Amino acid sequence: MKNKLLLAMVLSAVATGAFAQATDTLAKAKSAGKVVMGVRESSAPLSYTLGNGQYTGYHVELCQRILKAVLPGVLIEYVPVTSANRIPLVQNGTVDIECGSTTNNAARQKDVAFALTTYVTEVRTAVKATSSIKSVADLNDKTVATTTGTTSVALLRKNKRAQNIKFNEVYGKDHADSFLLLESGRADAFVMDDNILAGLIAGSSNPKGFKIVGETLNVEPIAIMIRKDDPKFKAAVDDYIRKAMKDGEIKLLYTKWFLQPIPPKNTSVNLPMGTVLADLVKNPSDKPAEDFNK
Repeated sequence: MKNKLLLAMVLSAVATGAFAQATDTLAKAKSAGKVVMGVRESSAPLSYTLGNGQYTGYHVELCQRILKAVLPGVLIEYVPVTSANRIPLVQNGTVDIECGSTTNNAARQKDVAFALTTYVTEVRTAVKATSSIKSVADLNDKTVATTTGTTSVALLRKNKRAQNIKFNEVYGKDHADSFLLLESGRADAFVMDDNILAGLIAGSSNPKGFKIVGETLNVEPIAIMIRKDDPKFKAAVDDYIRKAMKDGEIKLLYTKWFLQPIPPKNTSVNLPMGTVLADLVKNPSDKPAEDFNK
Protein backbone atom coordinates (compact mmCIF):
# COMPACT_ATOMS: atom_id res chain seq x y z
CA MET A 1 0.00 0.00 0.00
CA LYS A 2 2.83 2.30 0.94
CA ASN A 3 4.62 1.57 -2.35
CA LYS A 4 1.46 2.31 -4.35
CA LEU A 5 1.05 5.61 -2.52
CA LEU A 6 4.67 6.51 -3.20
CA LEU A 7 4.29 5.63 -6.89
CA ALA A 8 1.16 7.77 -7.13
CA MET A 9 3.00 10.71 -5.56
CA VAL A 10 5.93 10.32 -7.97
CA LEU A 11 3.63 10.13 -11.00
CA SER A 12 1.75 13.17 -9.76
CA ALA A 13 4.97 15.11 -9.32
CA VAL A 14 6.15 14.13 -12.81
CA ALA A 15 2.80 15.12 -14.33
CA THR A 16 2.81 18.42 -12.48
CA GLY A 17 6.36 19.11 -13.62
CA ALA A 18 5.53 18.28 -17.22
CA PHE A 19 2.47 20.54 -17.11
CA ALA A 20 4.48 23.39 -15.61
CA GLN A 21 7.11 22.98 -18.31
CA ALA A 22 4.47 22.86 -21.03
CA THR A 23 2.89 26.09 -19.84
CA ASP A 24 6.20 27.94 -19.28
CA THR A 25 6.47 29.44 -22.73
CA LEU A 26 9.63 31.42 -21.99
CA ALA A 27 11.50 28.33 -20.80
CA LYS A 28 10.11 26.23 -23.67
CA ALA A 29 11.23 28.77 -26.27
CA LYS A 30 14.71 29.19 -24.76
CA SER A 31 15.17 25.42 -24.64
CA ALA A 32 13.99 24.92 -28.22
CA GLY A 33 15.83 27.96 -29.55
CA LYS A 34 12.65 29.16 -31.24
CA VAL A 35 9.25 30.63 -30.46
CA VAL A 36 6.26 29.89 -32.70
CA MET A 37 4.06 32.79 -33.77
CA GLY A 38 0.59 32.05 -35.13
CA VAL A 39 -0.28 34.42 -37.97
CA ARG A 40 -3.21 34.94 -40.33
CA GLU A 41 -3.02 34.94 -44.10
CA SER A 42 -5.79 37.44 -44.85
CA SER A 43 -6.49 39.58 -41.77
CA ALA A 44 -4.98 42.81 -43.07
CA PRO A 45 -3.89 45.14 -41.64
CA LEU A 46 -3.52 43.15 -38.40
CA SER A 47 -1.89 40.00 -39.77
CA TYR A 48 -1.50 38.84 -43.36
CA THR A 49 0.86 37.24 -45.86
CA LEU A 50 2.96 38.86 -48.56
CA GLY A 51 3.66 35.44 -50.06
CA ASN A 52 6.77 33.25 -49.91
CA GLY A 53 6.36 32.65 -46.18
CA GLN A 54 6.45 36.36 -45.32
CA TYR A 55 3.93 37.73 -42.83
CA THR A 56 3.32 41.29 -41.75
CA GLY A 57 0.78 43.63 -40.17
CA TYR A 58 0.06 45.63 -37.04
CA HIS A 59 -0.12 42.64 -34.68
CA VAL A 60 2.68 40.76 -36.41
CA GLU A 61 5.07 43.68 -36.01
CA LEU A 62 3.95 44.26 -32.42
CA CYS A 63 4.57 40.58 -31.59
CA GLN A 64 7.97 40.69 -33.29
CA ARG A 65 8.94 43.59 -31.04
CA ILE A 66 7.58 41.84 -27.93
CA LEU A 67 9.42 38.59 -28.66
CA LYS A 68 12.67 40.36 -29.46
CA ALA A 69 12.45 42.06 -26.06
CA VAL A 70 11.42 39.08 -23.90
CA LEU A 71 13.28 36.34 -25.85
CA PRO A 72 16.36 38.06 -27.30
CA GLY A 73 18.23 35.95 -29.83
CA VAL A 74 15.47 33.33 -30.08
CA LEU A 75 14.34 32.51 -33.62
CA ILE A 76 10.72 33.30 -34.56
CA GLU A 77 8.92 30.61 -36.55
CA TYR A 78 5.70 31.60 -38.32
CA VAL A 79 2.74 29.22 -38.55
CA PRO A 80 -0.43 30.28 -40.42
CA VAL A 81 -3.63 29.64 -38.46
CA THR A 82 -7.32 29.94 -39.27
CA SER A 83 -10.38 31.03 -37.32
CA ALA A 84 -11.23 27.37 -36.82
CA ASN A 85 -7.87 26.03 -35.57
CA ARG A 86 -6.19 28.98 -33.84
CA ILE A 87 -7.40 28.16 -30.31
CA PRO A 88 -6.61 24.40 -30.45
CA LEU A 89 -3.12 25.14 -31.81
CA VAL A 90 -2.42 27.50 -28.91
CA GLN A 91 -3.87 25.01 -26.41
CA ASN A 92 -1.82 22.05 -27.63
CA GLY A 93 1.46 23.99 -27.77
CA THR A 94 1.89 24.06 -31.55
CA VAL A 95 1.67 27.86 -31.43
CA ASP A 96 3.20 29.87 -28.56
CA ILE A 97 1.66 33.25 -29.32
CA GLU A 98 -1.13 34.04 -31.78
CA CYS A 99 -0.83 37.42 -33.43
CA GLY A 100 -3.89 37.77 -35.61
CA SER A 101 -7.39 39.15 -35.28
CA THR A 102 -8.86 37.19 -32.38
CA THR A 103 -11.65 38.64 -30.24
CA ASN A 104 -11.17 38.34 -26.49
CA ASN A 105 -14.47 37.04 -25.11
CA ALA A 106 -15.62 35.22 -21.99
CA ALA A 107 -16.09 31.86 -23.71
CA ARG A 108 -12.57 31.87 -25.16
CA GLN A 109 -11.05 32.93 -21.84
CA LYS A 110 -12.01 29.47 -20.53
CA ASP A 111 -9.57 27.92 -23.01
CA VAL A 112 -6.83 30.49 -23.59
CA ALA A 113 -5.47 33.75 -22.20
CA PHE A 114 -5.33 37.18 -23.83
CA ALA A 115 -2.83 39.98 -23.53
CA LEU A 116 -3.93 43.57 -22.99
CA THR A 117 -6.25 44.77 -25.76
CA THR A 118 -4.31 46.34 -28.63
CA TYR A 119 -7.13 46.83 -31.14
CA VAL A 120 -10.88 47.38 -30.98
CA THR A 121 -13.10 46.61 -33.92
CA GLU A 122 -16.74 47.08 -34.80
CA VAL A 123 -18.56 44.28 -36.58
CA ARG A 124 -20.24 45.72 -39.68
CA THR A 125 -21.24 44.77 -43.22
CA ALA A 126 -19.42 45.08 -46.55
CA VAL A 127 -21.39 45.21 -49.81
CA LYS A 128 -20.74 46.20 -53.40
CA ALA A 129 -20.82 49.93 -54.03
CA THR A 130 -23.86 49.46 -56.26
CA SER A 131 -25.80 47.52 -53.62
CA SER A 132 -29.04 48.87 -52.15
CA ILE A 133 -28.19 47.33 -48.77
CA LYS A 134 -27.76 50.06 -46.18
CA SER A 135 -28.74 48.38 -42.90
CA VAL A 136 -29.38 45.04 -41.21
CA ALA A 137 -33.05 45.23 -42.23
CA ASP A 138 -32.02 45.25 -45.90
CA LEU A 139 -30.46 41.77 -45.56
CA ASN A 140 -33.87 40.10 -45.72
CA ASP A 141 -33.86 37.31 -48.34
CA LYS A 142 -30.20 38.03 -49.11
CA THR A 143 -27.13 35.77 -48.94
CA VAL A 144 -24.68 36.74 -46.21
CA ALA A 145 -21.05 35.57 -46.15
CA THR A 146 -18.84 35.19 -43.13
CA THR A 147 -15.76 33.18 -42.15
CA THR A 148 -15.85 29.73 -40.57
CA GLY A 149 -15.01 29.86 -36.85
CA THR A 150 -16.00 33.50 -36.33
CA THR A 151 -18.89 35.01 -34.38
CA SER A 152 -20.18 37.50 -36.95
CA VAL A 153 -23.37 35.77 -38.16
CA ALA A 154 -24.28 34.80 -34.59
CA LEU A 155 -24.03 38.48 -33.65
CA LEU A 156 -26.14 39.42 -36.66
CA ARG A 157 -28.89 36.99 -35.65
CA LYS A 158 -28.92 38.38 -32.10
CA ASN A 159 -29.34 41.94 -33.34
CA LYS A 160 -32.84 43.30 -32.66
CA ARG A 161 -33.14 44.61 -36.21
CA ALA A 162 -32.49 41.10 -37.57
CA GLN A 163 -35.11 39.25 -35.56
CA ASN A 164 -37.79 39.38 -38.27
CA ILE A 165 -35.62 38.85 -41.31
CA LYS A 166 -34.45 35.71 -43.09
CA PHE A 167 -31.16 35.35 -44.90
CA ASN A 168 -29.00 32.57 -46.27
CA GLU A 169 -25.53 31.93 -44.89
CA VAL A 170 -22.42 30.98 -46.85
CA TYR A 171 -19.00 30.46 -45.29
CA GLY A 172 -15.48 31.10 -46.50
CA LYS A 173 -12.59 29.06 -45.13
CA ASP A 174 -10.73 32.32 -44.41
CA HIS A 175 -11.41 36.04 -44.76
CA ALA A 176 -10.06 36.23 -48.31
CA ASP A 177 -12.35 33.38 -49.31
CA SER A 178 -15.34 35.10 -47.70
CA PHE A 179 -14.54 38.35 -49.52
CA LEU A 180 -14.32 36.38 -52.78
CA LEU A 181 -17.90 35.21 -52.18
CA LEU A 182 -18.97 38.87 -52.10
CA GLU A 183 -16.68 39.91 -54.95
CA SER A 184 -17.94 37.14 -57.23
CA GLY A 185 -21.60 37.80 -56.49
CA ARG A 186 -22.19 34.54 -54.63
CA ALA A 187 -23.00 36.63 -51.54
CA ASP A 188 -24.81 39.95 -51.25
CA ALA A 189 -22.98 41.00 -48.09
CA PHE A 190 -19.99 40.03 -45.95
CA VAL A 191 -20.33 40.53 -42.18
CA MET A 192 -17.01 40.87 -40.34
CA ASP A 193 -14.75 43.15 -38.28
CA ASP A 194 -14.53 46.58 -39.90
CA ASN A 195 -10.73 46.56 -40.01
CA ILE A 196 -10.68 43.26 -41.89
CA LEU A 197 -13.34 44.48 -44.31
CA ALA A 198 -11.42 47.72 -44.90
CA GLY A 199 -8.17 45.83 -45.41
CA LEU A 200 -9.68 43.42 -47.92
CA ILE A 201 -11.37 46.25 -49.82
CA ALA A 202 -8.14 48.28 -49.91
CA GLY A 203 -6.24 45.27 -51.25
CA SER A 204 -8.85 44.30 -53.84
CA SER A 205 -8.59 44.89 -57.59
CA ASN A 206 -11.31 47.55 -57.33
CA PRO A 207 -11.34 49.29 -53.91
CA LYS A 208 -13.99 51.78 -55.08
CA GLY A 209 -16.32 48.90 -55.93
CA PHE A 210 -17.18 48.17 -52.28
CA LYS A 211 -18.43 50.00 -49.21
CA ILE A 212 -18.97 49.30 -45.49
CA VAL A 213 -22.52 49.95 -44.33
CA GLY A 214 -25.05 49.37 -41.61
CA GLU A 215 -25.24 49.37 -37.86
CA THR A 216 -22.44 48.29 -35.54
CA LEU A 217 -23.37 44.75 -34.48
CA ASN A 218 -20.78 44.49 -31.74
CA VAL A 219 -17.73 46.19 -30.28
CA GLU A 220 -14.94 43.64 -29.94
CA PRO A 221 -11.57 43.91 -28.20
CA ILE A 222 -8.91 42.22 -30.33
CA ALA A 223 -5.85 40.89 -28.54
CA ILE A 224 -2.77 38.73 -28.80
CA MET A 225 -3.60 35.20 -27.66
CA ILE A 226 -1.40 32.96 -25.50
CA ARG A 227 -1.77 29.74 -23.53
CA LYS A 228 -3.81 29.74 -20.37
CA ASP A 229 -2.13 29.31 -16.98
CA ASP A 230 1.21 30.82 -18.02
CA PRO A 231 1.31 33.95 -15.83
CA LYS A 232 5.02 34.54 -16.41
CA PHE A 233 4.64 34.83 -20.18
CA LYS A 234 1.43 36.86 -19.95
CA ALA A 235 3.12 39.28 -17.54
CA ALA A 236 6.08 39.69 -19.92
CA VAL A 237 3.81 40.35 -22.91
CA ASP A 238 1.56 42.71 -20.95
CA ASP A 239 4.50 44.63 -19.50
CA TYR A 240 5.84 45.32 -23.00
CA ILE A 241 2.42 46.41 -24.27
CA ARG A 242 1.80 48.63 -21.25
CA LYS A 243 5.16 50.38 -21.80
CA ALA A 244 4.50 50.68 -25.55
CA MET A 245 1.20 52.39 -24.79
CA LYS A 246 2.77 54.77 -22.31
CA ASP A 247 5.70 55.63 -24.59
CA GLY A 248 3.56 56.22 -27.69
CA GLU A 249 4.89 53.20 -29.58
CA ILE A 250 1.39 51.73 -30.04
CA LYS A 251 0.07 54.97 -31.56
CA LEU A 252 3.00 55.06 -33.99
CA LEU A 253 2.36 51.44 -35.00
CA TYR A 254 -1.34 52.18 -35.40
CA THR A 255 -0.62 55.15 -37.65
CA LYS A 256 1.76 53.05 -39.75
CA TRP A 257 -0.72 50.22 -40.36
CA PHE A 258 -4.08 51.97 -40.39
CA LEU A 259 -3.44 55.46 -41.76
CA GLN A 260 -0.48 55.08 -44.12
CA PRO A 261 -0.05 53.07 -47.34
CA ILE A 262 0.73 49.42 -46.60
CA PRO A 263 2.06 46.58 -48.76
CA PRO A 264 1.57 44.91 -51.11
CA LYS A 265 -0.45 47.52 -53.06
CA ASN A 266 0.60 50.58 -51.04
CA THR A 267 -2.98 51.62 -50.32
CA SER A 268 -4.23 52.90 -46.97
CA VAL A 269 -6.92 51.23 -44.87
CA ASN A 270 -7.73 54.74 -43.59
CA LEU A 271 -9.26 53.80 -40.22
CA PRO A 272 -8.47 56.42 -37.53
CA MET A 273 -8.11 55.13 -33.98
CA GLY A 274 -11.53 54.94 -32.31
CA THR A 275 -12.41 56.41 -28.94
CA VAL A 276 -12.62 53.00 -27.22
CA LEU A 277 -9.08 52.02 -28.21
CA ALA A 278 -7.76 55.51 -27.45
CA ASP A 279 -9.13 55.14 -23.92
CA LEU A 280 -7.60 51.66 -23.59
CA VAL A 281 -4.20 53.06 -24.55
CA LYS A 282 -4.54 55.38 -21.55
CA ASN A 283 -6.08 52.69 -19.32
CA PRO A 284 -4.87 49.24 -20.47
CA SER A 285 -7.26 46.31 -19.96
CA ASP A 286 -7.72 42.66 -20.87
CA LYS A 287 -11.49 42.64 -20.24
CA PRO A 288 -13.59 40.47 -22.59
CA ALA A 289 -16.02 41.70 -25.22
CA GLU A 290 -18.99 41.22 -22.91
CA ASP A 291 -17.74 44.10 -20.75
CA PHE A 292 -17.85 46.42 -23.77
CA ASN A 293 -21.37 45.52 -24.84
CA LYS A 294 -23.36 45.57 -21.61
